[in-house]
Amino acid sequence: MKRTWKILLAAVVVQGLAACAQQGGAAGGSGAKTDASILTAYHWRLQQALNATGAPQPDAVNTHGGQALQLTFAGERVAVAGLCNTLGGGYRVDGGRMSITQMVGTLRMCPDQALMKYERDVAERLPTVSGWEILGGAARPDAAAQPALKLTFADGSQWRLAGTPTDQTRYGSAGETMFLEVAPDLVPCSHPLIPNMKCMRVRTVSYDGAGIKQGYGDWEAFYGNIQGYTHSAGVRNVLRIKRYTVANPPADASRYAYVLDMTVESEQVSGR
Repeated sequence: MKRTWKILLAAVVVQGLAACAQQGGAAGGSGAKTDASILTAYHWRLQQALNATGAPQPDAVNTHGGQALQLTFAGERVAVAGLCNTLGGGYRVDGGRMSITQMVGTLRMCPDQALMKYERDVAERLPTVSGWEILGGAARPDAAAQPALKLTFADGSQWRLAGTPTDQTRYGSAGETMFLEVAPDLVPCSHPLIPNMKCMRVRTVSYDGAGIKQGYGDWEAFYGNIQGYTHSAGVRNVLRIKRYTVANPPADASRYAYVLDMTVESEQVSGR
């Protein structure tokens, strides 16, 4: 019997369509060390926590589940990943000063009680941030740079976080939001160097401003890959994708890079 899971809501689609137009982060100072464009150009992973006297605080660094705590600043919002739930809040910068609003998040319960406690501690800790500074000599967003972010808290303690370029920084553009339906089964496709190659079969999906599905493009073989997405036989998916133009791609490669934003619709269409 066919089972269907759909998590597509009109508001989600509208937000995805609007995301194309959203750029940058909060307004901030113009100094090289406190330039908000650098802050929003990277994902920041917590590496070290120090108390007010400079002594390490190993318990403040997330080691649960093998994931590092990660902060992402964009659109005057900060998102926190690497926990049981995803947390989020507003933020503002003024030169080297920073303020973060009360954190809110999803309400999923996790069996790891230590991780849940750590999550609560993080949610209470971040609104006490008082200052920020970019370390490592980065003066502007650069995909090759390895900057560090120092967050200072009201009690004088600090976090040190390592920067990993966002996709927008890696590819040098904001990218294009699009929706692709992926068929449940792979199909044969021709490649001069790979015999018996099989590809995903995809078609574009269009929505109106209210998030109502309007139509489909033609089915075609998809020769590349979608970063963050793994195809499962017998499962049809509708994906929200960010498509980036690649500068100087190899002669045998696509001029686009496709990155999964989210799965908005998923359906098991076979018993496999």
